[in-house]
Amino acid sequence: MTIQEIKDKGLLLFECISGSKAYGLDTPTSDTDLKGVFYLPKDQFFGLDYITQINNETNDEVYYELGRFVELLCKNNPNILEILASPEDRILYKHPIMDSLNIELFLSKLCKETFAGYAHSQIKKARGYKKKIVNPMEKERKDVPDFCYILEGYSSVPVKEWLQAKDYLQERCGLSSIPHTKGMYALFYDEDDKFRYKGIVHNPDANEVALSSIQKGEKEVAYLYFNVEAYSLYCKEYKEYWDWVANRNEIRYQGNQQHGKNYDAKNIMHTIRLLQVAEEILRDGKLNVKRPNREQLLNIKAGMMEYDELLVMADDLMHRIEQYVGKSHLQDIPDKNKIEEILIGMRVKLYK
Repeated sequence: MTIQEIKDKGLLLFECISGSKAYGLDTPTSDTDLKGVFYLPKDQFFGLDYITQINNETNDEVYYELGRFVELLCKNNPNILEILASPEDRILYKHPIMDSLNIELFLSKLCKETFAGYAHSQIKKARGYKKKIVNPMEKERKDVPDFCYILEGYSSVPVKEWLQAKDYLQERCGLSSIPHTKGMYALFYDEDDKFRYKGIVHNPDANEVALSSIQKGEKEVAYLYFNVEAYSLYCKEYKEYWDWVANRNEIRYQGNQQHGKNYDAKNIMHTIRLLQVAEEILRDGKLNVKRPNREQLLNIKAGMMEYDELLVMADDLMHRIEQYVGKSHLQDIPDKNKIEEILIGMRVKLYK
């Protein structure tokens, strides 16, 4: 089923403009995001082909089945609460039955965890973005020998430097593990290649050192340490970095580069917005989707504030949220029994 089929079959219950245009934070380059609620035909709802949501390829149009929508409202999901609290001028269609669901049914102290918790994830995302910009990774991937060292007295030497100094070939090295010493190996060298050692690594793409059969009586020439933990971490960060490069929004990335603050300004803006909304919910018992501080938030998006200054602002907001949650008159959690009764009543009317 597609979004257009939902509309053609008369299954649409609610549709609104969401995102920056709902927050009042849109600029000339902003996309139009659409969110909606639909219900399934009776046979499909009671059968095996239940669909929770439908979206387009770019995910800027997402529509939730009524039951899934109410389930997420009960969890105080920030994006879903914002749909229900959409400003009147952002609502494109509303079936009369949707009047059964009002925001007061759902707002609760859970907002402290859902809004602030999501904001915390955005802070982590922005920090990771900053790290990637400040610490770019070379395209040429390091290999196992880059994490291997030769012990020399009380020090160590990178194995590649050691091989060069000795005029040794890594292919003629043989390694033998040493019991009870993780990552430590005895290294043997076959000048004439008569033993056919496997080398430090068997091939350039290997993810571990190679072990060779060593003839009894052979004398080791050195001891090698392979820092496998550092290698594993590097591989993880290398993949994350180049996946990020491949998938990043280039226009947004160049915009962040232009402001020169080395953080994802859009994510930080949404962090501050979410925390401000959470504060208002717990203080006033209301969810205001359209933001009254457009200029401040757009300044953050434009990179006009320092990263550390923004983190202090976020910490202050989280501290105030902690204070308001203890004083708030909001329900601790939504009344699921009451909400379920309303949902069943809506289904009965829809399938009558």
